[in-house]
Amino acid sequence: MGTVPGTKEDGLPVVMASVREGGSAVSGTWLARLGLALRRHDRAVQKLQWGMTVCYAALVAVPALLPLPGADTPLCDDFTRYARFILWGIWWPLVILSVMTLGRSWCGLFCPEGALSEWVSAHGAGRGIPRWMKWGGWPFVAFLGTTVFGQLTRIYRYPEPTFLILGGSTAAAMAVGLAYGRGKRVWCRHLCPVSGVFALLAKVAPVHFRTDRDAWDSAPAGHRTSRAHAVNCAPLISIRRLESASACHMCGRCAGERGAVALRGRPPASEIFRLRPGDTLPGARETGRWPARLLVFGMLGVALGAFQWSVSPWFADATRGVAGWLTTQGVMWPLQDPGHWWLLADYPRTGDVFSWLDGAMVIAYIGAEALVIGGWVVAWMRLAEAATGIVRERFVEVLIPFAGVSVFVGLSFLTTSGLAGDRVPLRWADAMRMLLLAAAAIWSAVLARRLAPRGRGVAAAATLIAAALPLAAWTVQCYLW
Repeated sequence: MGTVPGTKEDGLPVVMASVREGGSAVSGTWLARLGLALRRHDRAVQKLQWGMTVCYAALVAVPALLPLPGADTPLCDDFTRYARFILWGIWWPLVILSVMTLGRSWCGLFCPEGALSEWVSAHGAGRGIPRWMKWGGWPFVAFLGTTVFGQLTRIYRYPEPTFLILGGSTAAAMAVGLAYGRGKRVWCRHLCPVSGVFALLAKVAPVHFRTDRDAWDSAPAGHRTSRAHAVNCAPLISIRRLESASACHMCGRCAGERGAVALRGRPPASEIFRLRPGDTLPGARETGRWPARLLVFGMLGVALGAFQWSVSPWFADATRGVAGWLTTQGVMWPLQDPGHWWLLADYPRTGDVFSWLDGAMVIAYIGAEALVIGGWVVAWMRLAEAATGIVRERFVEVLIPFAGVSVFVGLSFLTTSGLAGDRVPLRWADAMRMLLLAAAAIWSAVLARRLAPRGRGVAAAATLIAAALPLAAWTVQCYLW
């Protein structure tokens, strides 16, 4: 196997000789060495991904083939309950935390869906990515669609909708990989339902891969760090321009390339401070519109409604009221159930059967909560925009920590409910949730104050008030419902 000067036999440098950042030399930091190790041991990473794929398939597919457990069946005595707890109570909360702390390392090192999509893409048709697929609104639409459909079919409670939605997403990812790209993750870049959420959360991560543009451009023409490990950026990023953690999957394949790419530390959320040219002008609205909508109406609105409707007495009272009115009007068909679990929840054994009215009320409740909370946040972001001169589509990024913690808190209810079913109550959990949410709201306000070129006090106050309504909604769920 051929090597290049200054490399080991596998073609990668032992220590990066010079990685410059801000004009100062950084030689062989432990983070840089970790990034190089990811590239050097890419086959081990592939084996890890295949192992995760097998585990994921077992958790998603096997319970759908088993009978539903009884209400009193212990967690460790039934694989269906065990899989549901691991998947929704442990797996997904940890994924959210990992993206906020380690960037999108889940995507690049562990995600079964991304690994399968890339694998089949290497053997697929290799077509060019169509223009319609590059529309910036797909992550927003996909997140809303899968979230609402998951609630209609009770994805957090039953294995069949879990297999339908998660398995269907994986099948779609593989189909896109077969058709488009060549060894790439086209699905992950443009269509994945959680890619937009991960892209936002990764901006607060304290580590990221970054390219030193000067070092890249000054490298000899045609220079490559390794002939044995050619760079394949599966999520289709321009490595020369790699600065943001949003799209980077943290796989380490480009580490050390041209002596310019390295895994580096940074202050948490520092990426939010890097305003790009035009970010303070109206022209910045177009590029930031869909991520802002996902943050405000998706993560702070739709997700909150999805976590709350099933425990909300307001939802129950409204549904009973509408059902009574329809009965007096002699309109009975909305009270009938379609009888298809893949459309609306249909589990007579557990008494969990949705009528057409139930489905409509779930959509209405989630939609109303999204519009109320989203509208509230937008109103205060308008005030911040007027005070700071930064368009709200960019300024709203200061709420990323609060939105990320809000999603984590919602998933944590699945953790505690799973343990409570085995008589393991965590009485301190609600207090810890509120403490995390309050800390995240304060962090967002501090970011707003640091980001604002003027009107800092107004910016911080507007951010706190914007976070106050979703914080109040969580307070009601924790202490009143």
